[in-house]
Amino acid sequence: MSKFSTAAKRLVVGRPFRSDSLGHTLLPKRVALPVFASDALSSVAYAPQEIFLTLSIAGIASFVYAPWVGAVVVIVLLAVVMSYRQNVHAYPSGGGDYEVATVNLGPKAGVTVASALLVDYVLTVAVSISSAAENLGALVPWIASNKVLFAVVAIVLLTAMNLRGIRESGTAFAIPTYAFMIGIFVMLGWGFFRTLVLGDDVRAASAGLELHAENDHLVGFAFVFLVLRAFTQGCAALTGVEAISNGVPAFRKPKSHNAATTLLMLGVISVTMFMGVIFLAQQTGVVLAEHPATQLVNAPPGYEQQTVIAQLSQAVFSDFPVGYFFVIVFTALILVLAANTAFNGFPVLGSILAQDRYLPRQLHTRGDRLAFSNGIVFLAGFAILLVVAFDADPTKLIPLYTVGVFVSFTLSQSGMIRHWNRLLRNETDQSVRHRMRRSQAINAFGLAMTGTVLVIVLITKFLVGAWIAIAAMTAIFALMTGIKKHYDRVADELREAEEGRPTVMPSRNHAIVLVSKLHLPTRRALAYAKATRPDVLEAVTVNVDDRDTRILVAEWESNGFKIPLKVIESPYREITKPVLDYVKRMRSKNPRDVVTVFIPEYVVGRWWEHFLHNQSALRLKGRLLFQPGVMVTSVPWQLASSAKVHDKAVIAPGSVRRGLHGEDEKQ
Repeated sequence: MSKFSTAAKRLVVGRPFRSDSLGHTLLPKRVALPVFASDALSSVAYAPQEIFLTLSIAGIASFVYAPWVGAVVVIVLLAVVMSYRQNVHAYPSGGGDYEVATVNLGPKAGVTVASALLVDYVLTVAVSISSAAENLGALVPWIASNKVLFAVVAIVLLTAMNLRGIRESGTAFAIPTYAFMIGIFVMLGWGFFRTLVLGDDVRAASAGLELHAENDHLVGFAFVFLVLRAFTQGCAALTGVEAISNGVPAFRKPKSHNAATTLLMLGVISVTMFMGVIFLAQQTGVVLAEHPATQLVNAPPGYEQQTVIAQLSQAVFSDFPVGYFFVIVFTALILVLAANTAFNGFPVLGSILAQDRYLPRQLHTRGDRLAFSNGIVFLAGFAILLVVAFDADPTKLIPLYTVGVFVSFTLSQSGMIRHWNRLLRNETDQSVRHRMRRSQAINAFGLAMTGTVLVIVLITKFLVGAWIAIAAMTAIFALMTGIKKHYDRVADELREAEEGRPTVMPSRNHAIVLVSKLHLPTRRALAYAKATRPDVLEAVTVNVDDRDTRILVAEWESNGFKIPLKVIESPYREITKPVLDYVKRMRSKNPRDVVTVFIPEYVVGRWWEHFLHNQSALRLKGRLLFQPGVMVTSVPWQLASSAKVHDKAVIAPGSVRRGLHGEDEKQ
């Protein structure tokens, strides 16, 4: 069984890596941009679309507000980019929002940010893979009909790749990311050139469809509420902006300057593509409906609504199908890369939190392929759960997404304001104080923007899914706080030696060997117990069957063992309770004595044999471990089926072994 499981693990994960093979390569800006910005850039594939989908509830006339909604999103995006440029200069260690909040606002704020980030990483995988399925569905109809299955398989494959420790090389990220940017910019440039310069009638496949408003009387406050909700959906374009602040140590020197420059490049590129997609969608007459089956009045039979990127690329490259395929394929690829960034970020954050004792220690250590295997598996499991629960629909997932993003943004900017206040108290140089005041003003503006968006998100999206993200963050916060208290409590209990209190040594060792039959496993346990030279050594059996007990006592006496055999009566044929009571009596008579219980156990090789052996031993061990002053020792006996048995460990017939009394015995 163990050989099979090991072989299966090696097939999936690969051969183990040595610890000293863990290397790190510093990245130039041209490589760092695709490595850290793929998540933020990929949001262009779904953020503009979400604005149109939300506005569609009010009918096609409401699409006129899309550029204005996009413009406000751009203002917030640029505010966040400028704010994080201050972050990377102030905290170049790569701790990101978690470090900023913990240092400046306290551990509780840090745990709140960590909770939001953990939820965001899971949603990054779910949203990105679901969006990739939507875009590829334009090329492969089977994917459009089986989005959930495709998304689950994609997540499983990403998990296997990351468990194998495949590192994200600069080339692996650079080629698809730059190809995506080139594809989008060429699509936008050629589309506007054809429509504005050549005067071509470039129309999307959905142009001309009649969009029925779900509520024809949506006016006043209700319409403002809808526009605000469209704005929060569009704010999905801001996801991933903070990734660069987490990766400052990976940049070449000067690290902070290069990271800040890369952030600025990201902001300019994202804004250009984001607004370009919105304007070109209007120019080509793209019609999107949040509920196509009920809102699209004159749609042809079997009509499948495609993504805004698919519709634009198909319309712009109507005479050049290769361009259409190019845009769709690399849009899907960058979305997969965005999901893969979460597979790198979530386990690393989990390791940091485990080191700070907020998560189980198992998340802190790397696996045998130098990947944080436990964190990768947890991330994949939760992402698959979300994909299945929300039918791999990005529109349903994004309301959950933006809550955590803006919680971390807001707390990070609050922490930065306090950071500058602390430095200003001790700074006397006026020029330095002026730069600090300017940075503080930028962070204050960022706080105002992100805080406002957070409030709008909570108001407009609470009932459509935001409450799930809030509940998840609350549960994670409570879990991490509880884990921290547990580790602190255990550390206090184990700090005895540090406080100078002497360790009390036991006065005597009272050894007990549990006996059911006088066979080879029992003999080995008796021999091992005797070899430990305890002060008192006795064998104990529980009388659950009078006939079997009489036979055992007779065999014991006929073998002439010098070790006494104690028979414990059990009127109700129990085994565990009589042994526990006997051990407790031994401890109460001599509280300073330690009682060592030796339990013979079988080592089996087949999975089903576990159900046939060792059940009484497992129950006994589970109960004895809770008894103070009691040590439990398992004495293994390898059966022939055990894969671990070695030829030289098997006693051949006719061989000579040393008996309990010192004489040679024939087996």
